Amino acid sequence: MEFAVLGLFCGILILCIVCNVSIIYALLAGFVIFGCYAKKKGFSVKEILHMAGEGIWKVRNILITFMLIGMLTALWRQAGTIPVIICYTIHFIKPSVFLLMVFLLNSLVSVLTGTSFGTAATVGVVCATMGSVLSVSPWLCGGAILSGIFFGDRCSPVSTSALLVSELTETSIYRNIRNMLRSALIPFVLVCILYTMIGMKTSHTQELPDLTGVFHQEFRIVWWTLLPALVILALSVAQLGVKISMLASIAVALVLCVWIQGMPLMELPHILIFGFHSENAEIASMLDGGGIVSMLRVGAIVCLSSSYSGIFEKTGILDGIQATVETLAQKTFPFLAILLTSAAASAIACNQTLAIMLTQQLCARTERDKERFANDLEDSVVILAPMIPWSIAGAVPLTAVGAPQSSILFAFFLYLLPLCRVLDGIRKKG
Repeated sequence: MEFAVLGLFCGILILCIVCNVSIIYALLAGFVIFGCYAKKKGFSVKEILHMAGEGIWKVRNILITFMLIGMLTALWRQAGTIPVIICYTIHFIKPSVFLLMVFLLNSLVSVLTGTSFGTAATVGVVCATMGSVLSVSPWLCGGAILSGIFFGDRCSPVSTSALLVSELTETSIYRNIRNMLRSALIPFVLVCILYTMIGMKTSHTQELPDLTGVFHQEFRIVWWTLLPALVILALSVAQLGVKISMLASIAVALVLCVWIQGMPLMELPHILIFGFHSENAEIASMLDGGGIVSMLRVGAIVCLSSSYSGIFEKTGILDGIQATVETLAQKTFPFLAILLTSAAASAIACNQTLAIMLTQQLCARTERDKERFANDLEDSVVILAPMIPWSIAGAVPLTAVGAPQSSILFAFFLYLLPLCRVLDGIRKKG
């Protein structure tokens, strides 16, 4: 019965994707399906709603982070932070290596800050805007950003996903990072080669545009507007926490909006809620976006998907699947079983945190070595979650940078790492 229930939900998800219907409707249907399953198991409606509430309460910090990301991305635009970064750096960029630079820069910042969402909302937005200026395909730019932010999200000592995996597996995060760097070396080099080759094939020979004059029409281009970016980078390196770093950056940006850019105080709430919108068509095409409203869709996805976790835990709907996973691991090899399980868990969970917890629960008996199991989780579910089109792991960063969902197809690091692990597993099994 458990397989039928999960299969029905997956079928509805696929139908929504094929018919181009919002995934929120599928998640609502999933809540009804899992609620009916819990009802059949003997739980009352009140108990089912309480289970759902417990699941949503567990991700309250994620919802708060979404709100902060929306405000941050709007204020970095309005304060002139993104325009001044573009004006100061665009002359140093070669179109032929732009994609490689985007990947490496986002990888570096995500390792330092430990957050894929925060990196996408800051450096990722800058890269996407510069890509638009250089006429780089938004699909390619979004893919390079997605690859970079999850390279760091996977192996940063201050990453919430890395910390979660170390806690669930009872391992040392620093030993895990050492193992992760070893397994990611070959895929990392291959990704660098791919982005370099694509950049050389798609680069343009014309001179890069000088946007200083364009941005001067609406912003004061002064170095002080870099302070929001410097503040969030410094506080993240100091490991003061993502929310504290974002709040500090938001506070500085608010001051700059009024003091430097001359924005009336009464207009700040509108910017925070609805984002930045320019009346200049040329600036609007590069900078429009951000705001709390831009995060509402992904927030709804998180709330609905997280409501499942409480129902799964209380009803034991996943217990029968665990034995199937163990059998698969015995017939093939542990990493393949973990990878396939993580794909299903990511599709059902719709967010990285719940997907990690479900995969760990279902695959805990497939690998006896804790450190190896931790590395298997990092090389599967942590980077597979953003590949699911309806998962917030990929939807939030792509929304923040304004890239299409199809950018997932060009996030090469997310493909090559598990592929290399599977090939290595087949070699050892043979």
